[in-house]
Amino acid sequence: MSKRNATNSVSNRVNGAKFFVGVDIGGTKILAGLFEDELTIRARRKIRTPKSKSPGEVVEAVVGVVRGLLADGNIRAEQIRAVGIGVPGFAKRGRVFQAYNIGCENFALAAAVRRRLRTPVVVENDCNLFTLGIHRVEFGGKPRTMAGIFFGTGVGGGLILNGELHRGINFAAAEFGQMIVDQHGERVPNTPRGSLESMASHMGLVRQVRRAVRTGQKTILQEELGRSLRGLGGDHLRWAVDKGDRLAVRVVREAAEATGICVASLISALAPERVVLGGGVMEALGKVMLPVIREVAGANVLPGTMGGIEICQTKLGGDGAIIGAAVSAQDRPRGQD
Repeated sequence: MSKRNATNSVSNRVNGAKFFVGVDIGGTKILAGLFEDELTIRARRKIRTPKSKSPGEVVEAVVGVVRGLLADGNIRAEQIRAVGIGVPGFAKRGRVFQAYNIGCENFALAAAVRRRLRTPVVVENDCNLFTLGIHRVEFGGKPRTMAGIFFGTGVGGGLILNGELHRGINFAAAEFGQMIVDQHGERVPNTPRGSLESMASHMGLVRQVRRAVRTGQKTILQEELGRSLRGLGGDHLRWAVDKGDRLAVRVVREAAEATGICVASLISALAPERVVLGGGVMEALGKVMLPVIREVAGANVLPGTMGGIEICQTKLGGDGAIIGAAVSAQDRPRGQD
């Protein structure tokens, strides 16, 4: 085959291909990926979430990042088979509820984006999509039952039952971050007293460190970040733990123990084949937290009931939600937007 014919052959294959887009809308950033049929990423983009947090600006941002992916991948809009979008709230038939950190409440996000892009759009809770991506891509769809818990600004989750994503009658199933791990725990806004989210989310960890400092406890984190601990994140906590900082070690240990209690409850209730942990907190602190989580979970279930159950950390990293979004777009029944 001549060089020109080979080039034309490749071009024809690209022009005839169909692609999926996965989008993950977060409170501070929007991630997006362009996927081929085999769910390999052809291009990815990251932009800031609009500061105004209005539904209209969120739609504009999503449309803009998708069009940017088309340009990056050198493909036409009509080659996009469907777009999957993950949101930090509940999703039901294309509408978004309680996604307050992106300014969406009872908003028809799927229809709004579909009108602009002229392609089918699926909208789902972001942690449901993260769970779906792990189940389908990381584990090849094999576990019949699997729970995912994801630690970021808050704590969310997803649940696979009988090989399918389980949303519950209220479309709000698997909110594992709202499970109570200490009934006498701290009261914080937007989550029950003593919830896992209040102790093990990024905001929970930061809040506990700052509260301890206000009571006079010392930490090397102040030498690194100043007295206000401005910008404190998971990487800083890992650094402090590695240095043996007592405050950091205690806060991270307590978060891991709380997670272990939550995981034990999941195992007692559902006996899933896998409990998979992910999110930014686990990416930074997983090596420290995972052994404690396993230990505490095992100590708080009936003897002999841990057989066949694996507690692990996902390997998908920050791409988990956009991979799951692409899976949801790929799975979209024909005629359904």
